[in-house]
Amino acid sequence: MAKMENKDIIEALKEKTMLELKELVDMMKEEFGVDPSAVAVAAAPVAGAAEEADVNKTVVLKSAGGNKISVIKLLKEITGLGLVEAKALADNGGNVKENVPAEEANQIKAQLEEAGAEVELA
Repeated sequence: MAKMENKDIIEALKEKTMLELKELVDMMKEEFGVDPSAVAVAAAPVAGAAEEADVNKTVVLKSAGGNKISVIKLLKEITGLGLVEAKALADNGGNVKENVPAEEANQIKAQLEEAGAEVELA
């Protein structure tokens, strides 16, 4: 297998959905015993914290809508919460994810709205 360049990996990641990226992170945790998101969080301040502060968003669930079961399943996948916690979030509303990049926040919002939820970005 030919060695992939970092730019090729980034381009491949851009084509994946949020759910596919979550599965990838889980696979990396299992394979290497390391949480890659922890590394990304630690590296973020080095990459211009002042610029990042303006583009970070919080995804807020206002209502689960009529298809609550689908929303609960999606909340579990997005947040990693257990069933009880995801159901409580769907029932009561609240922050789904805080301080995430605007692009990721928009993707999460779109997924939840597609499932029937009412979502806003703060």
